[in-house]
Amino acid sequence: MASLKPFRAYRPVKDQAFLVASVPYDVISSNEAKELVKRNPISFLRITKPEVDFARDHDPYGHEVYIKGEVNFRKACEIGLFKQDEKDCLYVYMLEKDGKQQTGLVGCVGIEDYFSEVIKKHELTRPDKEEDRKNHIRFTNMHAEPVLFAYHADPGIDRIITAIKDSDPEYDFIATDRVRHVVWVISEQEVIDSLVNEFEKIPHTYVADGHHRTAASAILGRELRHKNPHHQGIEEYNYFMAVHFPHDQLQIIDYNRLVKDLNGLSRDEFLNLLSQSFDIKSNGPAQYKPQKPHEISMYLEGNWCILRAKPGTWEKNDPVGSLDVTILYEQILRPILGIGDLRTDKRIDFAGGSRGLDELEKRVNSGEMKVAFALYPVTMEQLMETADSDRIMPPKTTWFEPKLRSGLFVHKLD
Repeated sequence: MASLKPFRAYRPVKDQAFLVASVPYDVISSNEAKELVKRNPISFLRITKPEVDFARDHDPYGHEVYIKGEVNFRKACEIGLFKQDEKDCLYVYMLEKDGKQQTGLVGCVGIEDYFSEVIKKHELTRPDKEEDRKNHIRFTNMHAEPVLFAYHADPGIDRIITAIKDSDPEYDFIATDRVRHVVWVISEQEVIDSLVNEFEKIPHTYVADGHHRTAASAILGRELRHKNPHHQGIEEYNYFMAVHFPHDQLQIIDYNRLVKDLNGLSRDEFLNLLSQSFDIKSNGPAQYKPQKPHEISMYLEGNWCILRAKPGTWEKNDPVGSLDVTILYEQILRPILGIGDLRTDKRIDFAGGSRGLDELEKRVNSGEMKVAFALYPVTMEQLMETADSDRIMPPKTTWFEPKLRSGLFVHKLD
């Protein structure tokens, strides 16, 4: 059953939270982060992406970079930007965008939930990204960003959280992403105990966003356990930080693909091969966003095409085989464009749907990429069905919006 542990979070002081809170480390480049930090030197990006304090050509994975993140956080505490809660708490975190709300519960999770598969995964992780996050935790001695988990919506938990939201929040601000971020602190022991007890009835949680941070936290926690001759099981490295959302409040948007070349094919040769698996309709220069499953839009040489997968190109009863990302890979990327491992092949890149179709056009028109594919998003039900069947989705299948703000909660390991 799922674990939930209160903890003493380090949090920004109330009147600075909207400035400290930043976008997650993995949604912007180092150069973009540098520009943001120039405009806002107290941004939490100086902890999550400490390479912003080094030259542009400096190795972002050098140990001195991670150490700088720890130094930056310590200085932020020294000047009073962060305070630690005096007792173990849980936290309610609501995000509101375009009138739609999603409300999660922030607490710590036992690393054994990861190894015992109470926590369900739907993506493979890359060893290099895992090592990056392990080093960030190791050298900063903290979990700087919570991972995003989902659970099957539960009426008992909903009732408790709804009551909490009737009280005054600790933070309430609209960030630069035009998303409203609201946080309530739960310090009453009776309420904490009720939520912990309710979570013990939840059989599984699901990694929605943060597979690499989840894996890194669990694996490093086990390493620290083995290195500690006085291990008792209550040390903070036995836990990591997560925001748990009911599944029916989360929204997945498209996660799109771009490829550098046509694998030596001419445009006509490429389209002819596509026609064997897809009905192709030209849309000219007008953008087209897929409207239903098994419909893919493609941008090539200034024009958009609508690709509709022909019957027989997917497995109806296969939760992974019927995904559009799988159809794209099995019918186009691998056999026609020669893309091998999606996690390591340098000829393919990915763009979250929040950047829109304009981003795909820009990168193709610039000559950086040759062709782009926009996909219809998967659903939470598909994600959980895949995880429950112990299957793995292709890399970069899910993009969750709105994004959590980093810096509102920090879990220290000491």
